[in-house]
Amino acid sequence: MEYRFSEKVANLKPSAIREIFKSLTDPTVISFAAGNPAPESFPIEQLKLLSDEIFSDQSVARRALQYGITEGYTPLRELIARRLKEKFSIGSESDETIVTTGGQQALDLCCRALVNEGDTVLCELPSFIGALNAFRACGANLVGVPLNESGVDLNALENALKTNQNVRFFYTIPTFQNPTGITATQETRKAVLELCTRYHVLILEDNPYGELRFAGREIPTIKSMDREGRVLYCGSFSKILSSGMRIGFLCAPREIVQKVVVLKQVNDVHTNLFFQMLCAEFLTRFDLDGHIEKIRALYRRKCALMLDALDRFVGENAIYTRPEGGLFIWCKTPDLSPSAPIVRACLKQKLAVVPGEAFLCDQNGVSDGFRLNYSMPSDEQIEQGAKILGQVFSNRSLG
Repeated sequence: MEYRFSEKVANLKPSAIREIFKSLTDPTVISFAAGNPAPESFPIEQLKLLSDEIFSDQSVARRALQYGITEGYTPLRELIARRLKEKFSIGSESDETIVTTGGQQALDLCCRALVNEGDTVLCELPSFIGALNAFRACGANLVGVPLNESGVDLNALENALKTNQNVRFFYTIPTFQNPTGITATQETRKAVLELCTRYHVLILEDNPYGELRFAGREIPTIKSMDREGRVLYCGSFSKILSSGMRIGFLCAPREIVQKVVVLKQVNDVHTNLFFQMLCAEFLTRFDLDGHIEKIRALYRRKCALMLDALDRFVGENAIYTRPEGGLFIWCKTPDLSPSAPIVRACLKQKLAVVPGEAFLCDQNGVSDGFRLNYSMPSDEQIEQGAKILGQVFSNRSLG
């Protein structure tokens, strides 16, 4: 039987990252391809204690297993809003916070609320594949704006704002960007807000990695600089508590959040109530900031280990970023030639990396880069994987 798909999904391609995961059923493959937090970062004992307590009280357990309100479990929403305000200066009287099923859902619902089919969404180039596919599914016209070491290229951003019709918002991950690991400077963030204000365009600021800084100084979010309700801010507990719990949130102008609530009712009614309660109890009973410090120390060590191994085995054969936090290193060919042959050669040698094409606005585009992850592989795998990468680059340079 022949099936006819909607125009919105007919041209969508599966996530290259999820497809790569299929090759990882082979235990001999070393994966630098994941975007997962390190399993040892999960506070298992504390979550077990809180879970046992929730289910030991029948009235609490019944509430945890029941339907909840779409906006999110009220104690958790209040805790999130308070933490955003006190720690990050995020949130005004005109803002509202909603709990979402991971940060991914927040991105999807924002796009559905704001974008008509054919409208333009500006994105960093390269950018997060999950966001790009969410925007594509809404029928958005994606326009990439290149990055440099200071963040988005401001001249290119202004040109994109000038020349594209019906630009609905600019999507940015200014801190430890996925996939590059680049962090935008404070000056760049201010300039982005000024440009989008001048051209009357909203900003969708995605910050799932912001609390994973292990070097350098903290930089204020764009949302904290916003005085007129131009910035929609997406965050998540996936990288600082548990990715599988799927607890994200959106802080945005109330008028936008109200539309997002209606869309979420259609989408999944509400986020898993038990995990919302578990998250709220953790925030109340335990030291989240202390827990995050342990994660930072873990990633500081693992990132340094990978960079040291790349320096020794790859060296000047490639160009790679040196992030101050987050989960990723972006690696490029020095002559800016397509990286796909290197990605394929690595997989033949049992090393999986994510091809740069996965992060492009143009699904038929060609990339000179690929993404490496240091949170998931073991110390031994980091060493061996960097050695394989060095051999692949050396063979390329020789022939």
